[in-house]
Amino acid sequence: MNRITPMVLSVTQLNTYIRSVFEQDPHLTQVFVSGEISNFKNYYRSGHLYLSLKDEKSVIKAVMFARYTERLRFVPEDGMKVIARGRVSVYEATGQYQLYIEDLQPDGVGALSIAFEQLKRKLEAEGLFGKKKQIPKYPERIGVITSPSGAAVHDILTVLGRRYPAAEIVFCPVAVQGTEAAPQIADAVERFNRLNCADVLIVGRGGGSLEDLWPFNEESVARAVAASHIPVISAVGHETDFTICDFAADLRAPTPSAAAELAVPDRMELAAELRGMRQRLNQAIESVLSDAGRRIDQLSDSGVFRNPAERLEQRKQVITQFSSALNGHMSRKIQSCHTILSSESGRLNALSPLAVLSRGYAVACDENGSPIGSASKVRKGEFLSMKMNDGNIDCVVENVRMRKKKRSEAGVL
Repeated sequence: MNRITPMVLSVTQLNTYIRSVFEQDPHLTQVFVSGEISNFKNYYRSGHLYLSLKDEKSVIKAVMFARYTERLRFVPEDGMKVIARGRVSVYEATGQYQLYIEDLQPDGVGALSIAFEQLKRKLEAEGLFGKKKQIPKYPERIGVITSPSGAAVHDILTVLGRRYPAAEIVFCPVAVQGTEAAPQIADAVERFNRLNCADVLIVGRGGGSLEDLWPFNEESVARAVAASHIPVISAVGHETDFTICDFAADLRAPTPSAAAELAVPDRMELAAELRGMRQRLNQAIESVLSDAGRRIDQLSDSGVFRNPAERLEQRKQVITQFSSALNGHMSRKIQSCHTILSSESGRLNALSPLAVLSRGYAVACDENGSPIGSASKVRKGEFLSMKMNDGNIDCVVENVRMRKKKRSEAGVL
């Protein structure tokens, strides 16, 4: 019996062989695997996604290359239940088998629904849905962004023409479905703002499936609407349909027709309001005129109009009384001032040196006219001037006699 000599393989040869076995197995070339995402990694530069799929008992590694990730409508997250379609093969470098994913769908909830919620959370966290602008009460120009062939544009134009024909309508036709719709809608909003050719914008379309309405859930549309300095009314689908555009807009309308009603006032209501204002104005004018007439009648019946001369005599009498009282007060005030002046003059005169001289006294002055306060300052033969009350006497000193000081003056106790 011949025995087969075993072959010695390199690691690479072994992994390559195992890989070929996997790839030749028809059960592994296309499989659908349900599991929960874990260890998710998104390599943004390459576009590849790396993750693991697990259930209660097992885990398998998986990779999704960039050429397949471009078709994803949502961003995978850890903990998300998904169904993956792909093939099972071996990565030769590590000898590890893994799932090569070609398509990925949420398990139980549609990809578009998840993408909607993910984008909504992202933009809400940025504050994109926060501040809302006021819709003008009487817009002069209304911008309409929708399909030229749908029922929405007909409904909008009909309602605007019926409610407020004074407004000018600026229409910008765009695609509202398909891959070209979102860029066209965003560009139309930016163009209206750039040209500043509307006071309010209506953006929307009629009803449809989630796929049909999806352009209004694109991030580019939401950011263009939120950045608009012109107030935007979103009118997408029917009353139960909600889009990201609705949250980014300044006002959400349940239908395109309702958007037109919210954008402009009703001319019939305005006419009724004007009639009411006119009536109230007329009543106010009549009330003012009636009050003025009663006031004139009261003034006409007053004494000043019936006998104005008597009224003037009364005023003259009052003025005369005030004048007499003022003159009396001024006379008493002047007399009081004279009395005070005489008293103060007498006191000043009593202190005047001239009053002393008038009683027979004289003041001795030196040749410079300065008073001499002591005999010790005078010398024999010195020239003096004696100042009297009615003139001066010039004299020469013949002798100086000093008076002896008393003991008290000398400081002896």
